Amino acid sequence: MTTSSSPRLDDLARLRRVRDRIDREYAQPLDVEALARGVHMSAGHLSRQFRAAYGESPYAYLMTRRIERAMALLRRGDLSVTDVCFTVGCSSLGTFSTRFTELVGVSPRAYRRAATQTDGMPSCVSKQVTRPVRNREVSQGPRA
Repeated sequence: MTTSSSPRLDDLARLRRVRDRIDREYAQPLDVEALARGVHMSAGHLSRQFRAAYGESPYAYLMTRRIERAMALLRRGDLSVTDVCFTVGCSSLGTFSTRFTELVGVSPRAYRRAATQTDGMPSCVSKQVTRPVRNREVSQGPRA
């Protein structure tokens, strides 16, 4: 028996399609309404079910993907912070900087300066060291 808070099996398939679309099209203008229309769900239902399945809203997931990509571009060092913001699909530098700082713990400019410390590190190690960590995860201590 399913409850209203746990996604049904057919909803899970749709939610995976939404997550995959966000992963592919993170740099495109995406909003919850458009994502919901693409899988024939209401925006409210999509948001509730996505959060139940993945622990965060579709918007938070989208912003996390954008920030992860922005981190890679900032490590590369050939684009300005403004260019990185628009390249990853954000339309506001202020929102981008605020969200980046929330997820990473430092501003995009500070992150770029610190990224030089990972030069010469294998990319798989550098990605782990520099991956976004939500501030609430940091305050919970080490993960099991």
